[in-house]
Amino acid sequence: MTRLNVYDTHTIISLYYCVPRFSYFLSLKTYSHSFKNEKRYMDIPPVSRIYFTTAFLTTTCCAIEIINPYYLYYNTELIFEGQIWRLISPFLFFGLFSIDFVFNMYFLVRHCRQLEEGDFRGKPSQFVLMIMFGIAMICTLAPYLQSHNFLGSALTFMMTYVWGRRNEDVRMSMFGIISFTAPYLPWVMLGFGFLVGNPIGMSIVGILVGHTYFFLEYVYPVVAELRGWRIKKLLVPPRILRYICGEEVVEDIRLRVHQD
Repeated sequence: MTRLNVYDTHTIISLYYCVPRFSYFLSLKTYSHSFKNEKRYMDIPPVSRIYFTTAFLTTTCCAIEIINPYYLYYNTELIFEGQIWRLISPFLFFGLFSIDFVFNMYFLVRHCRQLEEGDFRGKPSQFVLMIMFGIAMICTLAPYLQSHNFLGSALTFMMTYVWGRRNEDVRMSMFGIISFTAPYLPWVMLGFGFLVGNPIGMSIVGILVGHTYFFLEYVYPVVAELRGWRIKKLLVPPRILRYICGEEVVEDIRLRVHQD
């Protein structure tokens, strides 16, 4: 029989005391990382967070074959037959998990969040109206591009375009080689997509829709004010949308506080 020497005894005692502590340290570190990730997720503004979560879950369900992408793509004939969810579902599926999916999610969350925290801070109904405007216009133009059945990339380009036009002084670079300002970002993305062989039809649609929204929301009110037109603003969220987003409730509370 082999005798246990003093060094083996010390090793066993050290392991006895160290392993639980090391496991506890690992659990604390894992908890810390999960807490930070949860905090980052909850820091995303509500509308952007809902859109990102819905798109990610939709892609996940398609990847594990809970949902068939066949039931999500945009088809006007099926919509008129009663499948009205196809007005929304094409904007929630960005393809199966891939580099293209990661890029789409990155730009979607980044610019969606920056818009909601910037120009639309405290105005969620206006931000929802922008998304609804983009969806309506893209769905109107999509039938002219028969090869495109999923429309999320166009909405991403729309938000990127609007964000770029509202942040004209922000300088950016691509791979540390090409420097440009934010308004050129969608065009750089368009050129890069063309070079790698991606279809650019929906990207052009997104830029066109983004330019239309930018004109109606930011240019037209200034022109209308200068020329004294009666209608100063075209894109005004309806009261029911303001109520759903909680803006009417907040305004009622402020009025009551002011009256008291």
